[in-house]
Amino acid sequence: MADDRLIVALDVSTMEQMKDIVDTLGDAVSFYKVGMELFYAAGEDTVAYLRDCGKSVFLDLKLHDIPNTVAQGVKSLTRLGANLITIHGQGGAVMLKAAADAAREAAEELGVERPKLLAITVLTSFDDTTWSGIGGQLPIADQVRRLALLAKDAGVDGVVASPLEAKLIREACGDDFLIVTPGIRPTFAVANDQKRIATPSSALRDGASRLVIGRPITKADNPREAVRMILEEMEAVKP
Repeated sequence: MADDRLIVALDVSTMEQMKDIVDTLGDAVSFYKVGMELFYAAGEDTVAYLRDCGKSVFLDLKLHDIPNTVAQGVKSLTRLGANLITIHGQGGAVMLKAAADAAREAAEELGVERPKLLAITVLTSFDDTTWSGIGGQLPIADQVRRLALLAKDAGVDGVVASPLEAKLIREACGDDFLIVTPGIRPTFAVANDQKRIATPSSALRDGASRLVIGRPITKADNPREAVRMILEEMEAVKP
């Protein structure tokens, strides 16, 4: 049985590759992430295909611009029917509020379900050294907490953050705040280019709402078996 706390990242560049993954995983997975690589290559048909297959969609395009531009982008994306859409938390309070307002208004105008917005905090590819290299003054955990509170106050539904910060976000923002965590590496997988990582069960115990996992599944010799093992790890933590 699929567990909608698991989001499989479709980090491929063609519709054919995407369809192959979805067909292979079948009813074992109900939620997929469409990111920049796939969306820029194959466009909105990717979301339409997944919706037609009865899947939920996490549209991870990380919008970041002046408030009006991001608001208009969110309005345009709302019509696609994605369940989750990302914007950058470092765009600031005004941008975040404009995006939240735009999602609500567009959904009302179109008569569709409002997508939930997630603010990107600090990417999981950063560690302390690379973070200080771009001028990060606060420790990563403090910056993530600050951005999570900023997003919540602006009416954004949740954040994308490393599993290492899930507990502090949950404590700061409450039980209804969404925490979506990439950087998840099952016990059988390697870290790749992710720095701040955790296993599925530990991330869920620390307060993560949903887990984004890509290569440990899509690059596995047997992707469906990889999903089964991940779901087995997740079962230890009930929703």
